[in-house]
Amino acid sequence: MDFSSGIFFQVAVDGIVLGFMYALIALGYTMVYGVLEFINFAHSEIFILGAFVGAELLLGLEASGALATLHPAAVILMIVLAGMLASGLAAAALERIAYRPLRGAPRLVPLISAIGASFFLQDFIRFIESLWRNTFYLNYPTLDILDQNLTLGAAVEIPFKSVLVIFTALAMLAGLYLFVNKTKLGTAIRAVAQDPDAAALMGIPVDRIITLTFFVGGAMGGAAGVLFGLHYSLINPYSGFVPGLKAFTAAVLGGIGNIPGAVLGGLVLGLMEAFAASYLAVITNGAFGAEYKDVFAFAVLILILIFRPKGLLGETVREGA
Repeated sequence: MDFSSGIFFQVAVDGIVLGFMYALIALGYTMVYGVLEFINFAHSEIFILGAFVGAELLLGLEASGALATLHPAAVILMIVLAGMLASGLAAAALERIAYRPLRGAPRLVPLISAIGASFFLQDFIRFIESLWRNTFYLNYPTLDILDQNLTLGAAVEIPFKSVLVIFTALAMLAGLYLFVNKTKLGTAIRAVAQDPDAAALMGIPVDRIITLTFFVGGAMGGAAGVLFGLHYSLINPYSGFVPGLKAFTAAVLGGIGNIPGAVLGGLVLGLMEAFAASYLAVITNGAFGAEYKDVFAFAVLILILIFRPKGLLGETVREGA
């Protein structure tokens, strides 16, 4: 097995792309948990909603002929922003309708509400798409630039769509970091996460900040959904379940409630999955194939959490919690 070959580098790139997708989705889980100490299990459907909105906008541009006249960068920016807006608004509406009335109830109650919201969103997307297109399986229209490859050396080629995912994710993660740590709204979010009662006494509108947190987390998921659709092409209302589950795992792996931890957990999980899919059969002499990549990744996760239960970077919790 030659780990110095171009195949190794290609697998590493695939793992990084997958890891950044998990990281963007995981931020929705970790931001909500950091503020409410609550797992929003409907976030998988918020993610795939963004993918559908991006696909519908792209299909509309293609049907009108505008897709051929617009610059690809403008098209990508347009569909990413549309996916972010739709998913952010859906997450904020979900908080207002399904979670806020249950605030203060036993923790199991909003968790059940989140599971119910997840099934509702799945069937809502399927219902709308079935009425609109008579199918709920959509293929993203092809953008020629995304089918081209960036050549590095003699044997390594990176698709432009992989480069797009990496750089878009890096830009969004940097923007989120600056927003949370360098703005007044970000300070308010951190204050509510630290102590909501004290934040309210200081004049911070706690309910609005919680809604904003859901919006930002949902927007990150929506962007990941559009990037997922551009990268993998085929989507359906249930496509978000497995990536959402793995993103939640990434958040736990990095330390749920910890934003840098979500990014680190996503990258670690993505790389583990990519390398397991490519090399597990070789390492085990054919005993285990690529289909066992999830087993391998989750087994490593279990081992890490046995020895470090709070995740790689530790869990962010409220004082006195």
